[in-house]
Amino acid sequence: MIRPITLGLVGLGTIARNQHLPSLADTPAFRLAATASRNAQLDGVPGYHDVDAMLAAEPALAAVSLCTPPQGRFAQAAAVLRAGRHLMLEKPPGVSVSEVQTLAAMARDRGLTLYATWHSRAAAAVEEARRLLAHAAITRVTVTWKEDVRQWHPGQEWIWQPGGLGVFDPGINALSVITRILPEAVHPVSAVLEVPANRQAPIAARMAMLTASGAPVDCEFDWRQTGPQTWDIRVESDGPEILLRHGGATLFVGGTERIAAADEEYRRLYARFAELIAAGGSDVDLAPLQLVADAFLLGERRSVAEFHE
Repeated sequence: MIRPITLGLVGLGTIARNQHLPSLADTPAFRLAATASRNAQLDGVPGYHDVDAMLAAEPALAAVSLCTPPQGRFAQAAAVLRAGRHLMLEKPPGVSVSEVQTLAAMARDRGLTLYATWHSRAAAAVEEARRLLAHAAITRVTVTWKEDVRQWHPGQEWIWQPGGLGVFDPGINALSVITRILPEAVHPVSAVLEVPANRQAPIAARMAMLTASGAPVDCEFDWRQTGPQTWDIRVESDGPEILLRHGGATLFVGGTERIAAADEEYRRLYARFAELIAAGGSDVDLAPLQLVADAFLLGERRSVAEFHE
């Protein structure tokens, strides 16, 4: 019988409780052996104030999953790798491309697995969309990603600070999908970032990109939508139109629904993490984070009305 991989979970906020904990419970390859959080503990699981204390007290831990905000995560991640543990990173994997490249080099030098996750890539319909588009000539891509920040990120002040990404925190999910399903690379040519007068990060953004062959890729991200939420990616090509809805859980091909599935994204992430550890490999695709960095680099910043919870 194969023993499960002992894992420590760092951060017990909303994403940990809603996604990581139930997914770990359904993944036999892992056993949750410890947690680290400044403000919370789990009954029946050893809990520590921070990652350093957890690593020092739990020498049998083989792997760590970090689901803390990206600001300050580099120090936590580096500590995990220096301690010789495999590492999984919640998205975005860091506040900059270069810091995650540094972590990748550290993992490689130590023979450890580093998995920079993109949970929307694990949505049910994404791989089928990728397969259908593998040999397509793309003519246009339209991304509409609009949601209510008060519903999904209440009280999360870190998300408005430098490094928190603002509306690109959900927007990067869309970028992770298009960089997975499109058969060629994309690059931004312009961006507009709408930043509340009392915040540091955008509440809305538009990006105009091109594929390598020149097809337009237009993205609209907005955190001010109320009512029904919109997470759609429409791909036009020389074949039937591909429409991913509900963040990639639903697929329409030529207007006909082909896939509609429940949320199993994080279960697939942990299954992939176990596979990577068993194979001695890593998965660190930084294309989505690079696109966000490019948007901030070339984007026009526009001040808009203050945002208050």
